Amino acid sequence: MRALVAAPSTLLIAALLAAGCAAGPPDAAGTTAPSVAAPTAVAAPSTARATGTAGPFSPTDIAWLQLTVAMAERVLPVLDLVPARTTDPTWRRLAAQIETTERANLTVSRRLLGDSGAPATNPHEGHDMPGMIGADELAALRSSTGKAFQRLFAGHLRAHLTQAVRIAAAEQRGGVHPETTALAAAVVRRGTTDLARLDPAVPDGRGAGQAA
Repeated sequence: MRALVAAPSTLLIAALLAAGCAAGPPDAAGTTAPSVAAPTAVAAPSTARATGTAGPFSPTDIAWLQLTVAMAERVLPVLDLVPARTTDPTWRRLAAQIETTERANLTVSRRLLGDSGAPATNPHEGHDMPGMIGADELAALRSSTGKAFQRLFAGHLRAHLTQAVRIAAAEQRGGVHPETTALAAAVVRRGTTDLARLDPAVPDGRGAGQAA
């Protein structure tokens, strides 16, 4: 029988908090098209562990999975806006690639949470934390198009990816469940690559979608 880990409280796992909820979002990026290649609270430390098919889950594992699910649920509606808001094929490809990754990670994270025996409710519901797009920001994205949309989108996407990499790296250091830490490692690798694709400093000074 699986032991249930307590729901998140105001006591924080220091490493995950420092790398995640405590950090502020980065500044918004510019409108230059990216370079695209081919495809508040967490659980307190506890001795309680839930056992899944690949070993025990620590409170750090569960806290990271819950935050990862919450962040994915916030960024997916933003990625869905891209095809209707910009005609730039580079931004469209990047958004499609990241959406595929986010949906895959969300599926795995939800499954792992189910294996852990953690509550199915989202403890971050209604929280606006670094890397999460709020209702007002989503409304602004929905009301913009073209370069104005690209500028807002780039800023929010960079904030999301930066935060996702930051907290995944903390899970790599502090987690214990093998499949969960492996997922965190994949998030770090892919997120770092996607952040590099958002870098506006392309070699010829023009965005990939702005070539003559």
